[in-house]
Amino acid sequence: MTDPSCCPDGYGPATLAVHGGHHRTAFQETAEGLFLTSGFVYDRAAQAEAAFAEEIDRYTYSRYTNPTVTTFEERLALVEGAEDCYATASGMAAVFAAVASLVRAGCRVVAARELFGSSLVLLSETLAGWGVRTDFVDGTDLGQWAAALATPADVVFLETPSNPALDVLDLRAIAGLAHAAGARVVVDNVFATPVLQRPLALGADVVVYSATKHIDGQGRVMGGAVLGRRAFVRGPLQDFLRTTGPTLAPFNAWVLAKGLETMALRVRAQSAAALELAAWLEQQPGVAAVRYPFLPSHPQHDLARAQMSAGGTIVTLTLASAAGPDDDPADDVARTFAFIDALRLVAIANNLGDTKSMVTHPATTTHRRVPPDLRWRQGIRPTTVRLSVGLEDVVDLRADLDAALGAFRGAPAGSRQPATP
Repeated sequence: MTDPSCCPDGYGPATLAVHGGHHRTAFQETAEGLFLTSGFVYDRAAQAEAAFAEEIDRYTYSRYTNPTVTTFEERLALVEGAEDCYATASGMAAVFAAVASLVRAGCRVVAARELFGSSLVLLSETLAGWGVRTDFVDGTDLGQWAAALATPADVVFLETPSNPALDVLDLRAIAGLAHAAGARVVVDNVFATPVLQRPLALGADVVVYSATKHIDGQGRVMGGAVLGRRAFVRGPLQDFLRTTGPTLAPFNAWVLAKGLETMALRVRAQSAAALELAAWLEQQPGVAAVRYPFLPSHPQHDLARAQMSAGGTIVTLTLASAAGPDDDPADDVARTFAFIDALRLVAIANNLGDTKSMVTHPATTTHRRVPPDLRWRQGIRPTTVRLSVGLEDVVDLRADLDAALGAFRGAPAGSRQPATP
């Protein structure tokens, strides 16, 4: 029987997510093979020489390629609609490799300010130390993009929806401006996933993922991926990753390949629950604002509906506060911690995209290293909470959030309690 991955034309994304990249061995196994091996042997010394000279195509060393990792890469590329994919050990390894393989000293990056904290640090500190300049713009302001890209640039980097404020950026318009300036567009698509948004079809050149999130979706392993044209993936990106070595482990690749089989079902169910909870949260006392791309109140609601097929699994809420950007945030943080600590079903964690619902306080965790004035500009307040909606019954999640909101409304102002060792 021919593997469907060998003839993918005409198959839908759900079929590709199940069968893509599955090359059975002579044993004709049902599940994908798991090759836990560091290396491979040769029949003759000349064969090894030919392999390293790339005169023949074969596996040589698992830092370079591995059959299980190849399965994951091929499957994700088919789901994404990309020419090729290279897997990495983590999402940040994917972000770093995608950008670093496109720049060198003297290059210029234009990036949205609305980024995950580690991505901001990578651009503003790590790459700056290499002599790479990054100019930041407000991602939803096309005028700022146009001004920044009126002069040549090498890379444009953004995420949409953004973490954690869920700003939605106009991918098609930004890509047009970037390409006119000579830049390649790198998009972190982790919040939308390939189920809800296809950046490459909207003009992006490269897509990056933390596969730790929705692709696994069950809190088991870490991984990342970079997707784009084959000339880039198997050219400068592959050279960078093979040399620096952030290799995805075969076991992790096997888990992630299996995660792709159910990702669409999970993401669509979680997105439906997230929309229901977001609409309910907007009506609750003590909630100052709710951000969710498919809520009519979202400032980029129309763009989100044009760019995405659903609003995603994340709801960001800001609890009521009278504090301003120059006030001491300690009281607001203490009351917000009271809300978070009162949750019983929703777990406190800094991951997202899991089948289990999770809550995060960005200002003190994921965006802790971001300067306070920039956090404020990104919409991250001391009372901002990021909720990753899982697969629990919505009625149970609503009851848990309702009880926690009661704790928030009744929490006295005061200093935070010390952390338990």
